[in-house]
Amino acid sequence: MHRASRSRRRGVPMTPPPGLHSKVPKITAYFWVAKVLSTAMGEATSDFLVHRLGATVAVPIGALALLIALVVQIAARRYVVGLYWLAVAMVGVVGTMAADVLHVGAHVPYAVSAPLFAVSLAVIFVLWQHTEKTLSIHSVFTLRRELFYWATVMATFALGTATGDLTATTLHVGFLGSGFLFLAVFVVPGVAYRWFSMNAILAFWFAYVVARPLGASFADWMGKPKTNGALALNLGWVSLGWTVALAIVVLWLMVSGKDVPDDQLAPAS
Repeated sequence: MHRASRSRRRGVPMTPPPGLHSKVPKITAYFWVAKVLSTAMGEATSDFLVHRLGATVAVPIGALALLIALVVQIAARRYVVGLYWLAVAMVGVVGTMAADVLHVGAHVPYAVSAPLFAVSLAVIFVLWQHTEKTLSIHSVFTLRRELFYWATVMATFALGTATGDLTATTLHVGFLGSGFLFLAVFVVPGVAYRWFSMNAILAFWFAYVVARPLGASFADWMGKPKTNGALALNLGWVSLGWTVALAIVVLWLMVSGKDVPDDQLAPAS
C-alpha cells in the first residue's frame, strides 16, 4: 500500500482545504526537465560567480538573493510559476556554494561531506514525517510544510553537488561519466514506480535527489578545467547557456499552464 494512501487513512489531507492552495507544481515530464536544467544552471552559475567575484563576495550575495527569493515564494498564496522556479534556481546556486565552500574553504573531503549532507537530509525527512505524517509534496499547502519542503530541497542540492564531485574526482569516474551514471540511476525510480509499484513518495524523492548530480555533472563537464575529461569552456557562457535553457522552459510553462496544480485549474464550463 502506498504511503500516500496510509496518510489519507490517518487523516492527513492531500488536497488543500478552502482558502489554501498548493505551493508546488504538478509533477509532469516538464517538471523534471526544468528540475535538471536548474541543477545544471545552479552548478555553472555558482562556479562562475565564485570564480569572478571570489567566495567571500559571491556567497553572501547568493545567500541574500536566495533569502529574498524564498520570502517572496513563501509569501505567495498559491503556486506561481516564475516565483517557484526562481527560488529553485537560487537554491541551485547557493546549494552548490554550500557544498563547495565546505570542501574548498574547510577542506572537508567529498567522502565526508556527501554522507554529512545525506544525514542532514534524512533528519529533515524524519522531522517532516513525524510532524506532518506525510512527505507527499501534494500536501504542501501550509507554511510549515512549505518550510520543510524548501529545507529538503536545499539539502538535496548540497548533497547532489557533493555526490557528483565525489564520483567525478574522488572516484575518478570523470564528469561526463558521472553524468551518464546518474542518468542511468535517475530512470530507476520511474521504472520501479511504473512497472513494479514502487511507493510514489519514495520514487519522487529518489529521482529528486539524483536529478541534482545528474545536471551538475554535465555542467561541470562543460565548464571545469581539462581534468577528469572536462571541456574547459568559458564559465560565463556555460552559465548563460543553462540559464537561457531554463528560462525558455519556465516561460513556456507560464504560457501553457502545463504544471498548474489541479486545485488551481479553472473549472470546465
